Amino acid sequence: MTQQTDIAPILEADGLFPAIEPFDSGHMALDDLHTMYWEQSGRPDGLPVLFVHGGPGAGTSPNHRRQFDAEAYRIVLFDQRGAGRSTPLGETRRNTTALLIEDMERLRERLGIERWLLLGGSWGSTLSLAYAEAHPERCLGLILRGIFLARPCEIDWFMNGMGIFFPEAARALAERLPLEERGDVLGAYHRRLVDPDPAVHAPAARAWSLYEGACASLLPSPEALSMFEDDAVALGLGRIEAHYFTSDTYFAERPILDHIDKIRHLPAIIIQGRYDVICPIRTADALARAWPEARYVVIPDAGHLEREPGIRAAKIAATESFRRTGRFD
Repeated sequence: MTQQTDIAPILEADGLFPAIEPFDSGHMALDDLHTMYWEQSGRPDGLPVLFVHGGPGAGTSPNHRRQFDAEAYRIVLFDQRGAGRSTPLGETRRNTTALLIEDMERLRERLGIERWLLLGGSWGSTLSLAYAEAHPERCLGLILRGIFLARPCEIDWFMNGMGIFFPEAARALAERLPLEERGDVLGAYHRRLVDPDPAVHAPAARAWSLYEGACASLLPSPEALSMFEDDAVALGLGRIEAHYFTSDTYFAERPILDHIDKIRHLPAIIIQGRYDVICPIRTADALARAWPEARYVVIPDAGHLEREPGIRAAKIAATESFRRTGRFD
């Protein structure tokens, strides 16, 4: 494992480390339906870190590698079932939280990693917490951003509450439905999103994704919104999110806060945008109160997007602190 130093990082103008390419990548067969894309970049003998993407269904991008010093970290990315470069895109069969946790363990074993640091935002924070509670002995620590605990109140907020702050976006989502279906927007969209006909699911996925994108940042971000407009991103995001919001029972059976004692010994940092509308700060506050040993950082001028400057800087500071000291100072 690489020796840690106190040399200040050299960052690009966008606040991230320089672009890098994977030194290893592949597709791992999970069963006779799903294959999972994974990759490694940075230093092969470095500090292992797993980036856990959001959504569910959003997938990874090259910029996710750039949150870590490639001279210090062994950076592992993977696309969850149905997301990104994993196949089939948007597949909801055999797609559950329990199986995603198993996939992460299979990847760790395949790569020969004993323990790793986890960095996850939004749904990535949910899955990171769930994995850590299932396998605390495999975790070095957690960097969590934009906290989502998959509680019914949070799903209801996503579907019915965000319009308090973004009424135009909520109205655009609802008005794509017949009047008689607007009383259950989640159910109506779920039916369309899982429909096999692209003429039905594609416009529904685009509408869902644009709704989320419009609510994601403190200030309007055309660059971010263009990502949500991408048809492949929209299908993975819309279909998989609606699937989990309507059918996954993992968190009803194993509420994260009820099992937080399993991981309170691990170093952790909670990074939260004060004006995050998608994952409101009350959820991060609840996690911080249940986990007082974790460092809790509120970014005063940020919403939900990981690319917002204050959130990006806090994550870089966290990865740098951990590589130097194994803690979050």
